[in-house]
Amino acid sequence: MKKRKSKNFVYVFLSLFLVLTACSKNETKDLVDEDKTPPPVEDKFTPQDAGFSFKKLATTTDNITDYLMYIPEGYNEKKTYKWPIVFFLHGVGEMGANVSVLKQVGLSKVVQGKQFIMIAPLCNKGWWNPAALEKLYKEVMAELHVDTTRVYLTGLSMGGYGTWDWGSYYAEHFAAMVPICGGGSVDRMQRLKSMPIWVFHSADDGTVNVSESRVLVDALKKLGSNVKYTEYPDGGHDAWTRAYNTTELYTWLLQQHK
Repeated sequence: MKKRKSKNFVYVFLSLFLVLTACSKNETKDLVDEDKTPPPVEDKFTPQDAGFSFKKLATTTDNITDYLMYIPEGYNEKKTYKWPIVFFLHGVGEMGANVSVLKQVGLSKVVQGKQFIMIAPLCNKGWWNPAALEKLYKEVMAELHVDTTRVYLTGLSMGGYGTWDWGSYYAEHFAAMVPICGGGSVDRMQRLKSMPIWVFHSADDGTVNVSESRVLVDALKKLGSNVKYTEYPDGGHDAWTRAYNTTELYTWLLQQHK
């Protein structure tokens, strides 16, 4: 009789041990699963020098190593504000190794006092390459406090071509774009039909024929686009000075959101 009671006690003890072990395993599993939960992503803010500064691209590309950055006054004080940003692509005349020349051309000449960030990469050889520009885009967007719904693209001459190219290959990035005296592929206008675009060109442009812009504008209109087009009767190749001095341009641009 005592032997049977002893066996029963052992069975009860073993059963209790197995139950406790299972509970312990479940608790451990819950803790492990809980540990796998990623922490909340912090909205980091990195202070920047207001005004112009010259930057080196950390990522290696085939023809972009430097860029000019403009940070508006108030950037460091408004730590929770997400700023609009404009990428500006220069023309062939600024190509080379001297990034400082970018302060004297196009949008850079009028950007001071405006309430947006400007990024102007330097193309040191060849042509604007959307793949290289994408590396710049990712680096800048990760570093700065930017409103991702208000990212804009503009450029003049070779940069006008670059605007059409980059904008059409990566249309999802941009809320609007402003190509000036450039050109592009009609076949890619389908990708841009819903994007707000304002095109500028001079009728007497002897470097890039005005037909380069006209054909793209016509293609967009046939696709139902509300593209805006300003054609100056004169001015030659330099359509950008008047374009970038048009107050209405910035009012219109900053109203555009993705």
